[in-house]
Amino acid sequence: MSGRMKRWDIWSLITFIIFAGYLVFLALPLFMLLIKSFFDGTTGEFSLAYFHKFFSKAYYMNAVWNSIKVTVSVTLLSILVAGPLAYIMTIARIKGSATVRILILISSMSAPFIGAYAWILLLGRSGVITKFMSTVFGFSMPDIYGFSGILLVLTLQLSPLIFMYVSGALKNVDNSLMEAAESMNCTGLRKMWKILVPLIMPTLLAGGLLVFMRAFADFGTPMLIGEGYRTVPVLIFNEFISEVGGDDGFAAAISVIVVVFAVTVFLLQKYVANRKSYSMSALNPIEPKRLKGIANLAAHAYVYLFTLLALMPQAYVAYTSFLKTSGKIFVDGYSLDSYRAAFSKVGDSIYNTFMMASITIIIITLAAVLIAYVTVKRKGAVANVLDTFTMLPYIVPGSILGIALLVTFNKEPLVLSGTSVILIAAFVIRRLPYTIRSSAAVLHQVNDSIEEAAISLGASTMRTFFRITVPMMISGVFAGAIISWISIITELSTSIILYTGNTRTMTVAVYTEVVRGNYGVAAALSTLLTAITVVSLLLFFKLSGKKEVTM
Repeated sequence: MSGRMKRWDIWSLITFIIFAGYLVFLALPLFMLLIKSFFDGTTGEFSLAYFHKFFSKAYYMNAVWNSIKVTVSVTLLSILVAGPLAYIMTIARIKGSATVRILILISSMSAPFIGAYAWILLLGRSGVITKFMSTVFGFSMPDIYGFSGILLVLTLQLSPLIFMYVSGALKNVDNSLMEAAESMNCTGLRKMWKILVPLIMPTLLAGGLLVFMRAFADFGTPMLIGEGYRTVPVLIFNEFISEVGGDDGFAAAISVIVVVFAVTVFLLQKYVANRKSYSMSALNPIEPKRLKGIANLAAHAYVYLFTLLALMPQAYVAYTSFLKTSGKIFVDGYSLDSYRAAFSKVGDSIYNTFMMASITIIIITLAAVLIAYVTVKRKGAVANVLDTFTMLPYIVPGSILGIALLVTFNKEPLVLSGTSVILIAAFVIRRLPYTIRSSAAVLHQVNDSIEEAAISLGASTMRTFFRITVPMMISGVFAGAIISWISIITELSTSIILYTGNTRTMTVAVYTEVVRGNYGVAAALSTLLTAITVVSLLLFFKLSGKKEVTM
């Protein structure tokens, strides 16, 4: 009995509270979604009708195959594009490499649908590039709409994630291995394939999984430029919120199928990654060298071209935000009319975004510090289960979590639908993992003896934690919090399901204005989001003393 009481301390209470939060706002909503999918919405009786309807009609199955085609293509293309990019930036001296890394990072931080909107302005049927090529060269540009457009937008948007993952892994590769391979006449592509790729394979798989899940869950891009190329998130949205009467039971059934598929992919990735895992410690890290001749020219061209293409959408959107508009059309001349219209028409969305994001990031920061400590320092079955819970938001698409929360909290005893609370809860659940992972990474390096020394000198457990442990974790906490903050203010897939007129966010406002054709207002709001992202990153670099973010 005394042993049990000894184990039940303040950290046990904290663990219990954290579990309760996850059970209420993640496990229970997903369970309610599962229950809803198996019961007829009219009679209330157990039924497999929703699943039969899904698997029996080619219309719905085509959406699944479309999503798989998009996600697999985007993931493979992102690896093929960003893997060599990270390798070049690691081994070669690229002029302005620090600036290039920051620009690549910035390009990945905007919402994907903003990139889709920008490419419509550039390569749409009346796009700037489309008109230029047709007028000057008489050449008809390929159609940006459909699969090719989705692939272009998501690849440029998500490739930087692979770049950051691989860049971090390459820093841990010992150059002695590369030199030993060269001494055995293993050079060029053969050296990369035989030596380097196996070493960074776990990182490639982890980055690939993140890209896969983000591409699979993206709603805005296929909605804007899909034009009939329907994917699963669009299908779920249309079934849940339909002008002719949405069927939330059928949307729940589709969501369950998607979650099962996503969990299967996640477990497969974990299995392969565990079999391919390596422990690396670079005593002699790879140092960038100045390349010569055509190799140097090709390396610079590749890096600069990718950076230009990745940043082009944001740069053009920022440019159009200063153009004069006549109604919904851009005209010659410059003005701030779009910004005035943005603040007057959708100014509440700017306030809502900052208010909810600020509350969310405070909750995330506190929760992440506590969860990271429990999972790293309080090892055991409970800690392992909690660690698994924190990974679930990686797997569950935002639109599905939004539907699950609405289904659960749309009736007594706890009605949260239509309030900012349900949006904050969704943001916390979805974006908490970023800060947990970065906090835990730093905590792994904190020696237990430091805490033990403080406690032996009379400090309480919590005083030791907040005065000794937390200050040593602060760099990881801050890095994760910045990434969480940026991902919150650019969130669309969950917000589009949960928002009301009083809780509209900037991303929802941008999406709404794009759909309505108010491109000037959309451009102004998008530029404000980009500016906030840049300021957040610069603040991170200033306070952390770092010049890049790696994963």
